[in-house]
Amino acid sequence: MVISFVGVGLIGGSAAITLRKRGFATRLIGVDNNPQHVEQALALGLVDEALPLDEAVKAADLVALAVPVNVARELLPRMLSLLKEDAVLVDMGSTKSGICAVARSHSKRAQYVASHPMAGTEYSGPTAAVDGLFDGKKAIVCEQNLSADFALNRALSMYHSLNMEVLFYTNAEAHDRHVAYVSHISHVSSFMLGLTVLEVEKSEKHILDLAGTGFESTVRLAKSSPVTWTPIFLQNAASVSHALEKYIENLQRFKVCIDEHSAEGITALIAEANKIEKIIK
Repeated sequence: MVISFVGVGLIGGSAAITLRKRGFATRLIGVDNNPQHVEQALALGLVDEALPLDEAVKAADLVALAVPVNVARELLPRMLSLLKEDAVLVDMGSTKSGICAVARSHSKRAQYVASHPMAGTEYSGPTAAVDGLFDGKKAIVCEQNLSADFALNRALSMYHSLNMEVLFYTNAEAHDRHVAYVSHISHVSSFMLGLTVLEVEKSEKHILDLAGTGFESTVRLAKSSPVTWTPIFLQNAASVSHALEKYIENLQRFKVCIDEHSAEGITALIAEANKIEKIIK
């Protein structure tokens, strides 16, 4: 198996480490528009060699597209056209409806698998890549009915080698709507909490001295790259906006209880939120 990773940062690099270690691939090729990332990926042994995009795609049995979602949507038609007849292209982005719409009209749509491995950290670039990042996590595959059996099987083999549970969403729009709540809004919350505390810290210099593990875990995602997340928010704008509307509504409910010193109201809201324990152990 020859795999070309288009994007050798956190996601592509971590997949490369694990797939090599578990014997899934015999040759790993890296592509990245950042020369420093290419150098780092080679130095760290994430890939065996670096090639220009066109050469890398033509040489691969499996192409893993792990770049920001706006770049992925732009590159997809060109990459599909370059694929060998028996090769497969898997994109690993966090939004699916836009890229799936672009792919549907392509003559090689059957060789494409739209996926979203739900794993990551707040860090980016090849130096952030770690073995085992995907273990025990979920991978979503969208519009599997439009992928050829051989393409789907190859993508599933990759995710099983990464020790991921694969879930299927026939509807890409439903995927985007759901991840807006369970993934994208978490990042918005963390970014805005970090911004709020930093604004206060300008006048109250010691506020961060009090930061404990609760604050650190909540604001951890605020260190995530805007290069990655700005395109995600924009491509999933309608769903993220709707999720934010509900989130702000609940924040306003909590604020009213605070302003009114309503212990009963605060307790009721917290108790209602505690029900999440039935879903997340």
